[in-house]
Amino acid sequence: MLIETLTAIAAWVVILLVTVTVHEVAHGAVAFIRGDQTAKMMGRLTLNPLKHIDLFWTVLLPALLFISTGGRFVIGMAKPVPVNFSNLYRPKLDMILVALAGPLANIIFAQFLLLLFQITHVSIFLLGIYFNLGLAVFNLIPIPPMDGSRILAGILPRPLDREYLKLEPYGFLLVLFLYFTNLLYVWIIPGINFLASFLGVPRLHL
Repeated sequence: MLIETLTAIAAWVVILLVTVTVHEVAHGAVAFIRGDQTAKMMGRLTLNPLKHIDLFWTVLLPALLFISTGGRFVIGMAKPVPVNFSNLYRPKLDMILVALAGPLANIIFAQFLLLLFQITHVSIFLLGIYFNLGLAVFNLIPIPPMDGSRILAGILPRPLDREYLKLEPYGFLLVLFLYFTNLLYVWIIPGINFLASFLGVPRLHL
């Protein structure tokens, strides 16, 4: 039992670190292409996962979900890549493009993992598929600093966009509220299954 638990934890840690790294590097890469070099200058355009770890988003939240679901469901994210939106060529539009880059990278990565799973039938790849789809859906929640909030801020007129993003310091509290009220699952599980239906993988049931 102990070995199985440790193996499950190790598998989730590997999946978590690789997935959130791909997600954040995608943000930074698109921001760089669109004129902002902040992520590059701060050393965040790297595939080294240690550069992207955040105490709440990468450690505490995944641990809470792992414990509460018995290892059946884990989600988390990395420390958001710094982006100076005023440096972007078209700040409002490019903010949306930068935000979308992370979830899209996870969906593409899930397709790659599906190919590996079909070839090898190794279960960790299937876990990786669900985790990547889950991270894409999770990040589209419109709570700052998540990607959904950047997309919404890119749509909102000034000064509403800036006022809205001032919620960022309280984002982790709002996510904890969703977790403790089970609303987090109400958002994520249907989203995962919607995307999974296009990839042809089984629906996720908790």
